[in-house]
Amino acid sequence: AQAGRAIAFLRAKSVDTVFLYADALQGRNLIVSEPALYRRLLRRMHASGLKVYALLGSGYLHTERYVLPRHREEAVAMLKRVLDYNRAAALDERFDGINLDIEPHILAEWSTRKMELLAEFVALSDALMATKRASGQALPMGPAIPFWLDGLFIEWKGQRKPVSQHVQDIYDYVALMDYRDRALGGDGIVSHAMDELRYAERIERRVLIGVETLPNTIKKVSFHHLKEADLERELGVTAQSVGAMQPFGGFVIHHYGSYRK
Repeated sequence: AQAGRAIAFLRAKSVDTVFLYADALQGRNLIVSEPALYRRLLRRMHASGLKVYALLGSGYLHTERYVLPRHREEAVAMLKRVLDYNRAAALDERFDGINLDIEPHILAEWSTRKMELLAEFVALSDALMATKRASGQALPMGPAIPFWLDGLFIEWKGQRKPVSQHVQDIYDYVALMDYRDRALGGDGIVSHAMDELRYAERIERRVLIGVETLPNTIKKVSFHHLKEADLERELGVTAQSVGAMQPFGGFVIHHYGSYRK
């Protein structure tokens, strides 16, 4: 019943893709223990016209730790569970893509080891994409990244450039956490997305622009304090500004529960 209400809501809002959590929660890992539940839900979502990406990484599991070398095997295992699920599932039961939510800036040591952690994030990204390629599955995969990575530079494989560019080189797309409540201006959604969009044009990748609807102590970070009409207006202005750019892949709204409210 909840799935039916969710699908009806998403279709009414012209949402075409769902990032569906596909990792462990509260001691259970249903994609391994009860894959039939995922198969049934994905069949139903696909029948309604929705695409479904496996969402990997969460605060529940503290997956920000996965950037640390000692936790890399856990990250690879997380991805392999989805790849194994897809291999065993029928065509209409498979995930259409993968989204990774691994955020090193949440780690306690971020303030003292920022650049090292970003280098580990890039190395982890490289390892995950190698795992996906080795599976032979052509699933688009990309991470959620904060918009400010374009202002931090590291050297990777002999090239020194913004972290965002290294990440865009590696993945099929990025979902930019472009968390502002206004489209225009120097601190607006459009301005913060331009570096990633322009670079994506050069290397033929996609950029999804993410906005926040959860409450935040810093008001400008989220649309939570505004009305739905304000969200629609600002997304419309953003689309007018960047919609003609080839890499623009649409908007990602974080997340379902707070967006409904």
